Amino acid sequence: MQAPTPPRLRVVQGDITKLTTTAIVNAANSSLLGGGGVDGAIHRAAGPELLAACQQVRARQGGCKTGEAVITAGGRLPAAHVIHTVGPVWNGGHKGEPALLASCYRNSLRLAADNQLASIAFPGISTGIYGYPKQEAAAVAVREVQQWLAAHEWPHEVVLVAFDAESKRLYEQEIATISAS
Repeated sequence: MQAPTPPRLRVVQGDITKLTTTAIVNAANSSLLGGGGVDGAIHRAAGPELLAACQQVRARQGGCKTGEAVITAGGRLPAAHVIHTVGPVWNGGHKGEPALLASCYRNSLRLAADNQLASIAFPGISTGIYGYPKQEAAAVAVREVQQWLAAHEWPHEVVLVAFDAESKRLYEQEIATISAS
């Protein structure tokens, strides 16, 4: 009898800067120069190498637009790469926020696949200072990741990193709901 295949999508609660995935996703701002929340934490943990890499991206293309993603080396992080994506600011959900958030996940996963990165970890994009409701954001995240994994070999594993117990519960609830349908 063959051993069951490990799930390609899992949820953990903790500090994304400590994960040993091949890449972590940074919920960045369009300047790519660091900021508050997870963006600031990733920049602090990665050290000046990450800022220098982001400055090179800015010099080449002038930052990163909402919904887009760029990849850099991980600096001092356990992850070899950081994929920076700019999530939407929540304005009630009527200004394209769901589509922009979905684009963040798809573009980040595309970069992981293009670079054949085995594993990638996502924080709750836009759920902090950008004000995206956690439940709606979890639904978008789980839907986009599961659709991607069903159609692509890379990355082999996706980790949704919950900052708190509520976010972990919401991710797990969305996975259960989609799996049941």
